[in-house]
Amino acid sequence: MTDAPDVDAIIEVAERDTSIAGVLREICALDAAVRAGALELVDAHLRTQAAAADILHVVQALREDAVARRIAERLGPPSPPAA
Repeated sequence: MTDAPDVDAIIEVAERDTSIAGVLREICALDAAVRAGALELVDAHLRTQAAAADILHVVQALREDAVARRIAERLGPPSPPAA
């Protein structure tokens, strides 16, 4: 999944949808071990919902440091919590 076109597609979707961008910013900002654990839970939940294979593929890709780093570089840091 670290292919540029695949990661670019994730980023393009996030740039069009602020809610997706926000979630990706939060996920990509996590420490690698924490991110992997969180995505394992997401993956397990999505499998119970019979999620499409491409969605599961994206979740798997987000576990990769290179993918998370590239997305974080393009989308920027997460927004600070609301006061």
